[in-house]
Amino acid sequence: MAAIETNPGTGSIPAAAGTAGALPTLRPEESRVIWLLLGAAFVAILNETTMGVAIPHLITDLGITALAAQWLTTAFMLTMAVIIPITGFLLRRFTTRTMFVAAMGLFSLGTLIAFLSPGFPMLLVARVVQASGTAIMMPLLMTTLMTVVPAAIRGRMMGRVSIVMSLAPAIGPTLAGAILNNFEWRWIFGIVLPIAIVALVVGARWIHNLGETTRAPIDVLSVILSALGFGGLVFGLSQLGGGGHGSGADAAAASAASTTTLIVSLAVGVVALGLFGWRQVVLQRKDDALLDLRVFQSANFSLSIGQMAIMSMAFFGAITVVPLYLQDVLGVDPLTTGLVVLPGALAMGLAGPFIGRIYDRWGTTVLLVPGAVITTAMLWFYTTFGTETPVWLIAVAQTVLSVGLALSFTPLFTASLGSLQPRFYSYGSAVVGTVQQVAGAAGIALMFGVMAAATSAATTSGADALAAGAAGTHAAFLTAAFLSLPLLVGAFLIRKPVDAPMGAPAGH
Repeated sequence: MAAIETNPGTGSIPAAAGTAGALPTLRPEESRVIWLLLGAAFVAILNETTMGVAIPHLITDLGITALAAQWLTTAFMLTMAVIIPITGFLLRRFTTRTMFVAAMGLFSLGTLIAFLSPGFPMLLVARVVQASGTAIMMPLLMTTLMTVVPAAIRGRMMGRVSIVMSLAPAIGPTLAGAILNNFEWRWIFGIVLPIAIVALVVGARWIHNLGETTRAPIDVLSVILSALGFGGLVFGLSQLGGGGHGSGADAAAASAASTTTLIVSLAVGVVALGLFGWRQVVLQRKDDALLDLRVFQSANFSLSIGQMAIMSMAFFGAITVVPLYLQDVLGVDPLTTGLVVLPGALAMGLAGPFIGRIYDRWGTTVLLVPGAVITTAMLWFYTTFGTETPVWLIAVAQTVLSVGLALSFTPLFTASLGSLQPRFYSYGSAVVGTVQQVAGAAGIALMFGVMAAATSAATTSGADALAAGAAGTHAAFLTAAFLSLPLLVGAFLIRKPVDAPMGAPAGH
C-alpha cells in the first residue's frame, strides 16, 4: 500500500510531558489560534445558513423566480468550490495570519456590499465576495487543526468543529426568521457585519504563523479549468426544470433552450475537469500542482470523500427545499421556519464532543453505520410530507436527521485527513471542502430543478397551488432519498487510520 495511505499521527508540536499514557495537549498559543479560527468559521457559517429562510422573502421583495433566487445559495457554494481548490496551494504559499486577514477581509467586504445592495444583481455579487472569504476560512481551520493537533485527540478537536458547524446553523435560520418578521431582508447582513469586523480585528492581532511557506508559482491554467469544470457541472444541473413554464410554442421553446444549455454546460464541465485533473498530474511531479491529486492514492481518503459527497448532495439539497415547503405549502412564517431546524442543529452541536471521543476510542464503524441508517431512513420519511403534515413532526424528523449527520460528518472529516501524510494536509483539506461544496451546490441545483419541473407538471395537470407545491417538494425529497442509498454501503468500508506515537514513523 502506498506510503501516503498511512497516518503519521504527528503535528508541529512536541509531545506533552506527563505521566505514561496521558493524552497529549496543545500549547496555549496554538490552542488560541484554533479557537480564533473556530470563531471566524462560526461567523461565516452563521451567514451562510441565514439564506435558506430568507429566499421566500427575497423572491417576493426582489421580484425574482425561485430558480433565480436559488443562485444566492448556489453561487455562494459554487464560488467556494472554485476557490477552495486554490487554497491547498495558498495555505502553503502564504502565512497563517495573511490567509486569515484575507479570508475575514473578503467576508466582511461582501457582507457590507450585501447590506447596501439595492437589488438582486448587487446582492448576488455580494454573495460571491462573501464566499471568497469563507472558502479560505474552512480549509485554513482544518489544515491548522491537522497540523498542530496530535492524532490521539483529533476526534475531540473535530468535535469542537462540529459544535461550530451545528450551532451556527441552529442560530442562523432562527435569527433570520426573527429579523424578517420585524425588519427588511438586508438586516440579516447588518447583524453579521459588526461580528465579522470584530473577528477580523481580533484575529489579525492575535493569530500567529504556523508551519512553513513555499515559493511555488500559481498555475493560472489550472484555476481557469477548475472554474469551468465545477461551474459547468453546477450550472448545467441548475437548468433542470428551468424551461417549460407557460404554454404552447413559448413553453416548448423554453424547454428546448433549457435542455440545450444543460447538455452544453455539463459537457464543458466534464471536459474541463478532465483537463484539470490531467494538468494536476503533470504539475505534481514537480510539487507545483494547484491541487495535488496524490491524496487519492489513499483508499481510505477516497472512500471518505465519496461518502461525504453523497451525504452533502442529498442533505444540502433536501434542507434547502425545507424552508420553501414550510412557507409555501404549510404557510408558516419565517421565524417558525427557523425554529423548526433549531432543535436538530442544537442536538448536532451537543453531540459533537461525545462523537469525537467515541471516534478516538472506537473508530469509525460504530458511528458511520448508525449515522448512515438514520440519515437514509429520515430522508425517505421526508417523502411522506404533504399539505397536512404537522409542523412538529417535521421538527422531530429534522432533529433525528441531524443526529444521523452528526454521527457521520465528524468521523468522515477526521478519518479522511488522518489518512494523509502531513505535507498533504492542505491539499486534503482543499479536496474535502471542494467536494462538500460542489456536491452541496449540485444537490441544491438538482433539487430545485426537480421541484420546479414537478410543480410545473402538477400545475399543468390542474392542481391548485398548494397541491402543486407539495408535488414539487415530494419529488425533490424522493430524489434526495434515492441519492442517500449508497451511504449504507460506504459506512462499512471506511476505517480509522492507525495512530502513530508522536514523533514516530507512520504505520498501520
